[in-house]
Amino acid sequence: MIFTILKTKTIPMKKITSLLLLLSVFFYSKAQDDRENRAHESGIYIKAGVNLANVSVTKDGQIDDANQLVSFHGGIMADMAMGRIFSFQPGLFFTGKGSKIEIGSPSDPNYLKGKTNPYYVELPLNLILNLVLNGKENSKLFAGAGPYGAIGVSGKRKSEGKILGTPFKSEGKIKFSSDDPTTFDYEEGAGLGLLKRFDYGFNITGGYVVGSLMMSANYGYGLAKINSGTSSSSDDENKHRVLSFSIAVRL
Repeated sequence: MIFTILKTKTIPMKKITSLLLLLSVFFYSKAQDDRENRAHESGIYIKAGVNLANVSVTKDGQIDDANQLVSFHGGIMADMAMGRIFSFQPGLFFTGKGSKIEIGSPSDPNYLKGKTNPYYVELPLNLILNLVLNGKENSKLFAGAGPYGAIGVSGKRKSEGKILGTPFKSEGKIKFSSDDPTTFDYEEGAGLGLLKRFDYGFNITGGYVVGSLMMSANYGYGLAKINSGTSSSSDDENKHRVLSFSIAVRL
């Protein structure tokens, strides 16, 4: 029966060409959808990298580049798809903050060199906008922002220098005050020389994903003052600033 139809009817070439074009468009669109879906799949990542930490020195949030301290971070994060464009990236990290300072010259009779390197457990919550890159399997650019909260858990401080030519040196563990973040007008257990235990602020982040590898940069802008229990208005100027560069691997 089929051979009889083929012998008796001829299908025009225009119809064959149109059919092939439609099939090509269909399979190309499906391939694009599959590629975007793969690029937007949810996943869990192990993430680590370097921190360039600092502390603001003015009320408008400016920093002194000479005070920059190199530290690190590491932890786990999720990239949770929210449709074709957006995703949500929560995480849990052990991260180093702080700064260093140098006043005067080693040849001066009065000289100070110090470093404060506190460590926090930090929870960022970032909303992400994704841009899938055409022609590249499972790859995308992304950018986003969101809040973070952190709690101080450990750290070290170190200072050395001279006073009227007499050298001194001091080092020890960082102490955190037991301040309650819900009481804004009172600092429980605060004292001179302590850091506040709780830090919070917001992040701006962006990066590139290809396959199971994610490369990103993040800037953490602290909103909580880090000093406790002093009456000096200058303490309100000191807030964490952390620029991070990371590499993450999908599990």
